[in-house]
Amino acid sequence: MTALTEAIDTLVTGNRILARENVVDAFGHISMRHPDDPSRYFLACSRSPELVEADDILEFALDSKCIDDRGKTLYIERPIHGSLYQARPEIMSVIHNHSTAVIPFGVSKTPLRPIVHVAARIGHEVPVWDIYDNFGDTDILVSTNDQGQDLARAMGNGPVILMRGHGATVAGLSVQDAVMTAVYLQVNAQLQMDALRLGEVTYLHPGEVDIRLARSQKFVGNDRAWEYMSRRAGR
Repeated sequence: MTALTEAIDTLVTGNRILARENVVDAFGHISMRHPDDPSRYFLACSRSPELVEADDILEFALDSKCIDDRGKTLYIERPIHGSLYQARPEIMSVIHNHSTAVIPFGVSKTPLRPIVHVAARIGHEVPVWDIYDNFGDTDILVSTNDQGQDLARAMGNGPVILMRGHGATVAGLSVQDAVMTAVYLQVNAQLQMDALRLGEVTYLHPGEVDIRLARSQKFVGNDRAWEYMSRRAGR
């Protein structure tokens, strides 16, 4: 297996994990920056993540134009991916999902904040982007580069942004990093909603979040979690 083939296999696994952990359903997608050419990225054709195979993976330029679509239908919201890769050279993987657990935090005044240690990777507080603010009435989908770039600006240097009435976008320094952040973003949203029903909530302290963020890429448990999630997804 070549390095590129192995990278694409990892991207397929990322699709399967997100489906197995119910972060995505028929909709949602994950991409990966080309490991040998930072001006390109890989993303599946328009297919449900649970069904994605290596042959479904296509190559795109950062303007989100497909190099060779091979007659396959493309995801409409690919500008989310290309715009983030353009804006942030350090990013190696992008996920867009419609996790029902996070939707309430994108339409209410309650900020999504880390409540459990494994979710410190989402950052201190997750911002919310509203497509209406700069584009008025739309179909809510991020289908143009202008919209994607606006989303990227609102996201700043953080790993996560919520999208009002739509879902979330996650950026990672690897496919594994992005997948784990997306999974624990959903876990945190579910736990925070449960805790809020009980009354006042004690969130992770800022220093605790900083420490967890500093070690998140080198934490020994990352490989263990990836192996576990891969096996659950049948990979």
